[in-house]
Amino acid sequence: MAMPRPLFKILLMNLNTFKMKYGKLIIEKEEYEIISDLLSKVDSNDPVRKAGYVTLRKELENAEVKTADEMPDDVVRLNSFIDINTPMGRVEGYQLVLPKDSDPKEKKLSILTPMGSALIGYAAGDEVIWSFPTGEKKIKIEKVYRGENHSEAKV
Repeated sequence: MAMPRPLFKILLMNLNTFKMKYGKLIIEKEEYEIISDLLSKVDSNDPVRKAGYVTLRKELENAEVKTADEMPDDVVRLNSFIDINTPMGRVEGYQLVLPKDSDPKEKKLSILTPMGSALIGYAAGDEVIWSFPTGEKKIKIEKVYRGENHSEAKV
C-alpha cells in the first residue's frame, strides 16, 4: 500500500539530522523493549504524530541497543532531564517520561509526544530536524542528565 503523499513528506522531514555524535540512536535494552511495546499499541489520526511514530519505529530498528552499564551518560533516555535549544528559545529541565507519567506543568514530557520522540536516543550536542504541529524545527540537545534536579547533573 502506498503511503499518502503528505505523510511521506513529513516522514522524510523527520529523518533529517544535522549532527549526530554517535552516528545512530543509542537505546538501553529495557527501554528499547518498553518503547517498542508502546509503539505497537499506539495510533493517531493526527498526521504529525503518526509520522513521528513511524519515524521512531524506523529509528529503533537501526538503533544500537546497549545494557544499562554500557550506556553513555550523555544520551537521552527515559527519565533523563534535558536542556535544549529550539527556534522558540532555550528549554531547560524537561524530563522524558512514559505517557502515564507525563505532566506539562511539572516539565514531564511523554516519549510519545513529537518532542519526546525527537529526543530519545540522541546525545548532548546532537542537532536534529523534526516535524511538529507548527512545522519543521531544528532542536539542539545542550545537556542530558539523570537525577532529581540540576545539581545532580552528570553531563
